[in-house]
Amino acid sequence: MTGPLPHPATGQPFASPVPPGTGWPGDQASVSTPVARTPAAVRRLAARATIAELDAEVSVCRACPRLFRWREDVARDKRAAYLDQPYWGRPAPGWGSDTPSVLIVGLAPAAHGANRTGRVFTGDRSGDWLFASLHRVGLATRPTSVHAADGLELVDTRMVAAVRCAPPQNKPTTAERDTCAPWIDAEIALLADSVRVAVALGSFGWDAVLRSFRAGGWAVPRPRPRFGHGASAVIAGPRRDVLLLGSYHPSQQNTFTGKLTEEMLDDVLGRAARAATMPG
Repeated sequence: MTGPLPHPATGQPFASPVPPGTGWPGDQASVSTPVARTPAAVRRLAARATIAELDAEVSVCRACPRLFRWREDVARDKRAAYLDQPYWGRPAPGWGSDTPSVLIVGLAPAAHGANRTGRVFTGDRSGDWLFASLHRVGLATRPTSVHAADGLELVDTRMVAAVRCAPPQNKPTTAERDTCAPWIDAEIALLADSVRVAVALGSFGWDAVLRSFRAGGWAVPRPRPRFGHGASAVIAGPRRDVLLLGSYHPSQQNTFTGKLTEEMLDDVLGRAARAATMPG
């Protein structure tokens, strides 16, 4: 753990990684928050948590040794551009409305994005694209997301990562995905009464949405819907359906090459915003 450095918004000093309960903006964990150190503990804690408890417990999880070591190594070593800032260095919980109509699901935190700022999709180029688009379609109050105390709010929307720790090369293993899955399964179950549209950013998020809704007893179409930009599927529930939309992930690999344009991202997120407010 490196020595304290001032938070870029509040000026309060924090160590890297940030200990829970020390006042980091948006941190819901405390020194007494239970820590999951095994896959069995993740399943046990996730099964009985409220949204607030889930956010806190996710943020202190240590169930994947490789990811635990990696995220903390990154927080200690830092990128040269952020040597004067503290790094969150912990898993990134879901963020946004507790009763959203729109749920956005990505892959995992970026090493120098959410792993630095403590808020999912915040502080990296992917987030720059995503929040600008969300603002254009009316799902975010500001077009930029810089840190967890920047005043940005989501409108009737929540975003989560399928894997909550930053993985090396942005590639979690299958075992790490499965260890982390109870967190998103529980979160989707807690949000299911309000969510009307799920937007998957990339095939990893697409598969996570389908798995989690199916784990919650929802009817996933067969054959299994294939991911693609603009792809859609209907997930049937006991009282209503949820529309699943796919978008290419706003990674630099996709945005720099033109595989994903602003217009393409706006189209999918705009469809989500409109569908979330349609009657029935």
